[in-house]
Amino acid sequence: MTDDGLPPLREVIARHGLRARKALGQNFLLDLNLTRKIARAAGPLKGHAVIEVGPGPGGLTRALLLEGAEKVIAIERDARAIPALKEIAARWPGRLEIIHADALKTDFAALAGGAGLPVRIAANLPYNIATPLLTGWLLAEPWPPWWRSLTLMFQREVAARITAKPRSKPYGRLSVLAQWRARADKLFDIPPAAFTPPPKVTSSLVRIDPLPAPVHPCPAGALQKVTAAAFNQRRKMLRQSLKGLISAPLPLLEAAGISQTKRAEDLTPEDFCRLAEALPRTI
Repeated sequence: MTDDGLPPLREVIARHGLRARKALGQNFLLDLNLTRKIARAAGPLKGHAVIEVGPGPGGLTRALLLEGAEKVIAIERDARAIPALKEIAARWPGRLEIIHADALKTDFAALAGGAGLPVRIAANLPYNIATPLLTGWLLAEPWPPWWRSLTLMFQREVAARITAKPRSKPYGRLSVLAQWRARADKLFDIPPAAFTPPPKVTSSLVRIDPLPAPVHPCPAGALQKVTAAAFNQRRKMLRQSLKGLISAPLPLLEAAGISQTKRAEDLTPEDFCRLAEALPRTI
């Protein structure tokens, strides 16, 4: 037995036939010392509900409960994992809600509204859905959002893009969206050997905390459009790369106070916000 009185995760996986499926982006964390470190990084958890996506056999779920989460809402698409999660729910009566659903089709704001507590999100996200989920949470309306923090596992390369600064190689659309109205920090790396099965890449834990207000106000849709156009041709000057969005970009650049000879990687999130603010609403 472990600290929570439940069987070791390897035993749980074997008993329930929970062989990780590549199609579901599954890589399980079995070291409870590591999952508790992740849970602590997601805190403070006392007085909070935590939404977890893709709990699998429940390693992080158990850690979140052990570290004091008042409630964990676990969203799991794989029906094979539900019996294992129910065993955890029986050990922690009333503190674990299990939802058998596709996270990409889940109304997270509604879940948070029904939790009756401030909500944090903590997850070892399936790699194949990590970016669309993060983008949806970053674009939540109204702002400040319904979540208090996001503590999420990504491939190291994706984590680098989220936290990258201007004029660095990984800086891109995801960097701008993450830093537009939140603070994003990489906490630590996790080697492939920590997972079952080991992925081919190193993972990183990232924590994102919402700012009270955006670094500069602008429409979210316009911000997505200008970042997409600029970074799709990131090596070209903005006077050229923005032609994919607007036929005559020079007046747009002038209105935003940005030099036409700059490239996407030169602009700060505030710069992109000024571009988005100046973009005609008809585009």
